[in-house]
Amino acid sequence: MPDLAALLAPNPRIRVLRDGSPDPDGTCVVYWMQRAQRGTDNLALNHAIKLGNALKLPVLAVFGLTAAYPGAQRRHYRFLVDALPETQQAMEARGVPLVVRLGTPNEVVEKLCNEVRPAIVVSDENPIHVGQKWRTALAEALKVPFRCVDADVVVPTSLFPKEEFAARTIRPKIHRVWHEYLKPITNPKAVVGWEPSKIPTGHAIEPDSLLEDLNIHGVGEVANYPGGTAEALRRLERFIKYRLPVYATERNEPEPYNTTELSAHLHFGHISPLTIALAVMEANGPKESQDSLLEELIVRREVAINFVSRNPNYDKLQGCPDWGLKTLAKHADDRRPVLYSAQTLEAGETGDPLWNASQKEMVLTGRMHNYLRMYWAKKLLEWSPDAETAFNLTLDMNDRYEMDGRDPNGYTGVAWAIGGKHDRPWGERPIFGTIRFMSYESTRKKFDSKGYIKRIKDLEKS
Repeated sequence: MPDLAALLAPNPRIRVLRDGSPDPDGTCVVYWMQRAQRGTDNLALNHAIKLGNALKLPVLAVFGLTAAYPGAQRRHYRFLVDALPETQQAMEARGVPLVVRLGTPNEVVEKLCNEVRPAIVVSDENPIHVGQKWRTALAEALKVPFRCVDADVVVPTSLFPKEEFAARTIRPKIHRVWHEYLKPITNPKAVVGWEPSKIPTGHAIEPDSLLEDLNIHGVGEVANYPGGTAEALRRLERFIKYRLPVYATERNEPEPYNTTELSAHLHFGHISPLTIALAVMEANGPKESQDSLLEELIVRREVAINFVSRNPNYDKLQGCPDWGLKTLAKHADDRRPVLYSAQTLEAGETGDPLWNASQKEMVLTGRMHNYLRMYWAKKLLEWSPDAETAFNLTLDMNDRYEMDGRDPNGYTGVAWAIGGKHDRPWGERPIFGTIRFMSYESTRKKFDSKGYIKRIKDLEKS
């Protein structure tokens, strides 16, 4: 049996929101699944199971599904609910029932805890404002210990308590310790099971029924974009076999894609970044490509999570560095070459064919290659009346259309493009000041832009 004292000892991956000893009269351990929506390689679920085994108690997983998640659209909910049956099956194979209920997540969990009286509650970490708000509210309502496990990073976020200036400042800190965390995950099973008649009731885990009862509208669903762990593993296998060999030299090529295309699956927690990192490290791929993937997956992704965790204004222009805000203010009155309405922009009907293709790819497929996403955002700064309008519009469209929207990577990308976050001053020019500039002429010469634009036009016709 796991040692309870060791499990409750301070751990850089675990944040204690409500301290104390497990309730000796508790009937179970409750795992509140929110960000890490998977039944395997889930360090938060694993911690809950280990606690349950040490306490000789069963484990119950709960997922609160709200129709009011800020910015989320029907396409995002479809991606999410389609993966829940698979997650349920994976959890049940480990002896953990999954209960899904509709409502504000912290209220759903609080009500369930009142029904089952847990000895301790475990959740997965989420740095986004709304997730932190829910966790704080639940911690105040509970009478038992409540712990959050940082399950969706390789190196625990707590090791970097201050906001990092850039990737170059966090990189050596990550490299010094990542060998301690780049280790295979073991997935224990719950020793004590549940009697079927005693499992709390929940909503049927059936995607169409969940969508109907949520009554979600907004931006429509994306065809042929399945979520879930099995699909994430399929994409990972494809990447290692066909794309890893050229990743170092061709990852910025949007025609064709040579990335993992796992950003949405990472966002919804359908796959652990550690699973990806270990698979790539064990693959027979070029060392340069392995290093490039680990740089993007760990260093770049986790400096974005650090930004969102440590800067309360991560979703506002004010969250950008002082030098960026000052140079934008200096050029606030510069004449814009053209001002497009939000409607024209959303329809992809500007005078820039590459930007239009990028916008339409995002609207139609829920994705945009990272290299083009940078260009796309910077043109919005050039075509908006001011930087704050550009920031808000960029973030709004990113969150509504991108399948990986509302994510630390997205918030950081917008702050980088508009306000110079994690970047440095460049040569001064109108509108941008010393914010890095990207032009249509220079960008289109870096890849087969004509082929890319044609592919999107064909996609639009189909």
